[in-house]
Amino acid sequence: MKSRRVYLQGLIVLLMLILMVSTVQAEPAFPVPKIGLSVDTSENPKDVATSIQILVLLTILTLAPSILIMMTSFTRVIIVLSFLRNALGTQQMPPNQVLIGLALFLTLFIMTPVGTEINEKAFQPYVKSEISQQEAIDKSSQIIKGFMFKHTRSKDLALFVTLSGTKGPVDKEKLPLTVVIPAFLISELKTAFQMGFLIFIPFLVIDMVVASTLMSMGMMMLPPVMISLPFKILLFIMVDGWNLVTQSIVTSFVK
Repeated sequence: MKSRRVYLQGLIVLLMLILMVSTVQAEPAFPVPKIGLSVDTSENPKDVATSIQILVLLTILTLAPSILIMMTSFTRVIIVLSFLRNALGTQQMPPNQVLIGLALFLTLFIMTPVGTEINEKAFQPYVKSEISQQEAIDKSSQIIKGFMFKHTRSKDLALFVTLSGTKGPVDKEKLPLTVVIPAFLISELKTAFQMGFLIFIPFLVIDMVVASTLMSMGMMMLPPVMISLPFKILLFIMVDGWNLVTQSIVTSFVK
């Protein structure tokens, strides 16, 4: 009896499921949008030019982070801030998000005059149809290269000019970005490491004094970092370290 009852219950459930499926299929389905990418022929050259401009714009947006890092002050700023955190020995304080955010806004502050000049001499004339697109790109390139030349060492620039195989007298204004950008980058790396070394010195002195004091007191099992860390933070607060570091970074780009 029990097996027959279970069989009947299972049959009833199966019939109910079949009825529900048929009811759902009978209801009108909601329209699902179809998204696709098609390439069609065009008889109007303007349509082709517009499509190419869109592709170029998307490519530039993809390379925007690399452009930000390679052609602005971001490299020097983030490296100096990273050196500062390592010198303090505070592990992940401040967090990476805070350091990157501060570096981005400092970069925006430093690069504002360059952006303003590009807007006045290249973008606005192009919007007003006073110059062509190529002329706007050339003027923007010259303004950015002017910024990079101010902070690129002659030795680094000469290195990449030699490696590129350029012969004869060299006009800096006519050098391609493929030569100027790497020279600018290694110059920024050297300057950032020099600033980082100067930041390390006072904190290194505190570590040495604390380690020597603990050794003279016979506390060799006590990690010196535990004692020196509060003193380094206290020193950094007393001298208003963030103000000094920020001022040093910004003024290093003023020439």
